[in-house]
Amino acid sequence: MPRFDHFSWLAPHYDRAFRAPDLARLDELLALPAPGRLLDVGGGTGRISQHLRDRAGQVIVLDESEGMLREARAKGLPVTRAHAERLPFPDGSMDRVLMVDAFHHLADAPQALSELCRILAAPDGDGRPGGRLVIEEPDIAGWRIKGIALAERLLGMRSRFYRAEELVRLLGHCPVRVEVRRAGENFWVIADREG
Repeated sequence: MPRFDHFSWLAPHYDRAFRAPDLARLDELLALPAPGRLLDVGGGTGRISQHLRDRAGQVIVLDESEGMLREARAKGLPVTRAHAERLPFPDGSMDRVLMVDAFHHLADAPQALSELCRILAAPDGDGRPGGRLVIEEPDIAGWRIKGIALAERLLGMRSRFYRAEELVRLLGHCPVRVEVRRAGENFWVIADREG
């Protein structure tokens, strides 16, 4: 039996339901502006990407929900419909990869992380640094986030919230240097591609 697509149903209202992104923080975390390609994985309606399109050479929104991507297309953003576990991009093809509040919706988190690492550009011999992956997630340690997690489960969503340390451990097989930052109810895992 096919799963209900919660996100296509939410898509027309999604941007109004969530606060505007902290662009200064994203600039810092992603080391923007930067040339090259930025992939917004689970980027939905493009509510964040629309603000980043002038901060990178090219910004692409990737999502599995056609309803969400319809909204992103309406904003003039290039989109790709795919699962994070099977990214349709060549190895080393992305300079920046961003995933905001979407990691907990993945069906296979370890496989998705392998794919995110695979597409990150490696450093070159001319001094160009490797690609950067930034994952922003709500911290399940907080009671409010635990309530949200319970509500998502009751709605039949496949949500599984991870602690920052779990994401770092899952990135252990990737050739990346990892840093964790925290503020309020969120954490950020920043992974820079090495060799």
